[in-house]
Amino acid sequence: MSSTMTWSVLLGTSVLCYAIKLVGYFVPARWLAHERLQRINSLIPVVLLSALVVAQTLAIKTHIVLDHRVAGIAAAFAALLARAPFPVVVVSAALTSAVVYRLH
Repeated sequence: MSSTMTWSVLLGTSVLCYAIKLVGYFVPARWLAHERLQRINSLIPVVLLSALVVAQTLAIKTHIVLDHRVAGIAAAFAALLARAPFPVVVVSAALTSAVVYRLH
């Protein structure tokens, strides 16, 4: 991709993002006050983070790969089910992933 095309895409995306944000200011507050919309909006960050974790854990370019990262996520999930504090969850995932990587 050429430098000119890259800058064109960057500027076009920036203008589009700004336009979307600007349109958000014109949405009437009563539209945003609906209970159903509030529930959906509260779930969006959870869904996006979950999708990011799955994509980063299972995908390498266009291939699905089961490796040490899956073991780390499984350990984190087990620690979360055990209601461990967040630092314990992170450390257990990192240690499990490192051990499986080293043994593999």
